Amino acid sequence: MEILEVKNLKVSYSNHTAIENINFKVNEGEYVCLMGENGSGKSTLIKTIVGLKKADEGEVKINIPLDKLSYLSQTNLQDLDFPATAREIIMLGRQEHKKLPFYTLKDKEIYKEVIKSLKIENIQDKRIGDLSGGQKQRVFIARALIKQPKLLILDEPATGLDYNITKELYDILEKKNKEEKLTIIMATHDLDEVEHIKPRIICLLKTIKYDGEMKGWKGL
Repeated sequence: MEILEVKNLKVSYSNHTAIENINFKVNEGEYVCLMGENGSGKSTLIKTIVGLKKADEGEVKINIPLDKLSYLSQTNLQDLDFPATAREIIMLGRQEHKKLPFYTLKDKEIYKEVIKSLKIENIQDKRIGDLSGGQKQRVFIARALIKQPKLLILDEPATGLDYNITKELYDILEKKNKEEKLTIIMATHDLDEVEHIKPRIICLLKTIKYDGEMKGWKGL
């Protein structure tokens, strides 16, 4: 099943063209890594796919219900400090209905499964500001996964995290991709950490410079 199609995409900021002539498709169950230096257009492409940025030309076709798409933006985790617990933040991912009670029994069951899979049961009632960077990122991954998405899009999810936490994060994503066929599109610089997954590589430098298997990518 083809989950996403990007056709002839061009996006600009003021008079600056950020990306142009972008064409690719993503099938269900793929693990796609967007590569490129800072300013190459990775974040612009992601923001356009999820609807946060308007395209000048071309189109983005998402062939699943939008409530089955989860997006994790690039965040400065150290600056996150507000009066909400990990549980409250994660449960925001289930606010897709207007019925009472506020959260259904199914919502709560899914919540328990997600925090168990991410091994964050012991921090669920702590304030987000009291958590480490790695714990915060797991909370936001949990908020994305509690929607039970078919497509997960992440923008540099390991920014600011140390090696061990980064490895744990990518292990979690690999498991979701392999065991649940979760389609993942991830902008990252940490290619060494996902090399064993053998993801599809899409390398950007305003336009697509390479799209294919990792073994054929030589870098720019």
